[in-house]
Amino acid sequence: MGKDARNYSELTKKRLYMLSGNKCAFPECPVVFTNPKNNTNFSNICHIEDAEEGGRYNPNMTDKQRASFDNLILLCANHHIETNDKEKYTVPILQKMKREHESNYLNQKIKSNPSMLKNTINAIANINLDEIQESVSLEVIDPSEKIKYNSIKRNIALIQEYKVYHKKINSLYDELELQGSIKKEKLLNNIKQIYIKIKGNYVLDSENSIEIIKQNSDNIIDDIYDELYTKMEKSNAYDEDIVLGIRLIMVDAFMRCKILEEPPK
Repeated sequence: MGKDARNYSELTKKRLYMLSGNKCAFPECPVVFTNPKNNTNFSNICHIEDAEEGGRYNPNMTDKQRASFDNLILLCANHHIETNDKEKYTVPILQKMKREHESNYLNQKIKSNPSMLKNTINAIANINLDEIQESVSLEVIDPSEKIKYNSIKRNIALIQEYKVYHKKINSLYDELELQGSIKKEKLLNNIKQIYIKIKGNYVLDSENSIEIIKQNSDNIIDDIYDELYTKMEKSNAYDEDIVLGIRLIMVDAFMRCKILEEPPK
């Protein structure tokens, strides 16, 4: 194990705490992490696939991957110890625990703040990139086809979980269009431009771009999220609820072929 397996970036830590809802991810655990009275933090940043050899250690991972958001879960001290039982708490079980905890918190936030998705749409649409070109309307693609074509692995569960918000997001777009707004076009163009930029960092001048995209599809998705998060953080629109909505908007944009490549017809 290298020292970087616990070298968590500030962005990774922010995402972990933001999506945890300030609570332990273990089902029905009541522990709240922070105590505002004395600034105590009861959280443990835990590896799903272990940082050290033994247990759930994956020798094929790099230390950077071990320290990434997808491989980390926030638990209280007691449940950190309990989940060290590698036979009972396998990698798929911990991944499911993390995903369900984050999804439950996100659903709570949407119910408590019905304007969350609309505010996220406005914030992403207002990002100032290059001059906006008219968006070409593309048929919404079955996410399973795109997942397979782009060889997505790590983000499959996230896409499958959040694709259910497509209808809600689409109704918001329809509402905006009835008002004469072009925010849908601006948002989708902004995400497309960010994808093209990040794709270029991987493809460079390769003549076999689709194979490189397939090899790096999960990293490309993560890089797009990081870019959007950073732009939100630097804008006047920065708000925790808006940041939480980014992933939902991204999955919808993925289904509209603004992120990754469209399967050949």
